[in-house]
Amino acid sequence: MVLSLPPSAEGVLPGHLLERAIRAGYVDAGRFNIPGSNVQPASLDLRLGERALRIRCSFLPGDETVERKLKDYILDEIDLRGDGAMLEARCPYLIELKERLDLPAGLRGKANPKSSTGRIDVFTRVITDHSDRFDEIAPGYQGPLYLEVVPLSFAVRVREDLTLNQLRLSIGRPWLTDDQVRAAHEEEPILFRDGEPVPTERLVLSDGLFLGLDLHGDAQGRVGHSTRDSAPLLDLTSDREVDPAAFWDPVYREDGDRLVLSPRRFYLLMSHEAVSIPPYLAAEMTAYDPTSGELRTHYAGFFDPGFGFDPSRRFRGSRAALEVRAHDVPFMVENGQAVCKLTFERMLEEPMALYGSDIGSSYQQQEETLSRYFRRTTG
Repeated sequence: MVLSLPPSAEGVLPGHLLERAIRAGYVDAGRFNIPGSNVQPASLDLRLGERALRIRCSFLPGDETVERKLKDYILDEIDLRGDGAMLEARCPYLIELKERLDLPAGLRGKANPKSSTGRIDVFTRVITDHSDRFDEIAPGYQGPLYLEVVPLSFAVRVREDLTLNQLRLSIGRPWLTDDQVRAAHEEEPILFRDGEPVPTERLVLSDGLFLGLDLHGDAQGRVGHSTRDSAPLLDLTSDREVDPAAFWDPVYREDGDRLVLSPRRFYLLMSHEAVSIPPYLAAEMTAYDPTSGELRTHYAGFFDPGFGFDPSRRFRGSRAALEVRAHDVPFMVENGQAVCKLTFERMLEEPMALYGSDIGSSYQQQEETLSRYFRRTTG
């Protein structure tokens, strides 16, 4: 029996059950302790190990272990201890994480980049032994966790113990159907537009709840940011906020509240709607690829219980930052156009602490797309 839960239990483990899973040895870090501060309302921050391996290419191990498959692709070994080291832009690296898993049957994992990682266009995904899927950790998995890291726009400095991604553990089949999302929205509104709940009949649902882009922007017509070429090194080991001017260009709407995305350039934009995740749900943002295949959105994924939620109703939802890249040709997007969707899962139990000011969350009530590594350009 998993954590003394009944056999019928279904849901995502909240922070206090993650702590119990750590004590039970389901998540372990060997000679290293797992800091309590790394436990979030519905996920665990995972830490970089002591070395990074620069590799020729990405891969999946299939029937083999990662360690065995890896031997054919190593180009260099980089020490991440002390002051850390630089990871070059557009080069793949593989880093064994400090945490490893010993999951009981029925308990599965899912990994995703942290929001601050996705917003700096650092692509990450977890690889496990004997697997043919990224970020999906099979029920009962026992073994190490490896993180593939590819800085796509900026060279970055990282070091041991830095957290770039996070892990959720779940049991059963906790996913909500579209009808269940509608019912949840009627009970406790999940999506807001202009401060008011979106009418249930106007929710756009298809295996998830769609969100659109805000391409109206502020009074000056600014809708977000795009990456600059030849930017300096971005030091992720420093607590000092960086001037964004050397890394980002402001992006302004065109007439008609639209925007033409330049191929392969990375954009940070905002959702048109505001989202509120009640305490009994967790959510994940998934990429939406139009039939044309010209657009990729949102590389980071988890939304914890409490994101945009205020039981006292002082605010109604928080907008989502969307990471967008056009593929091979310029691609036009319009205000309100659906570009991504939220999928929802039930929590096993409500967390004792929710996303927000109580745990120092960075993006509650956000109106700025930039990552916490940068000095904010608006109030």
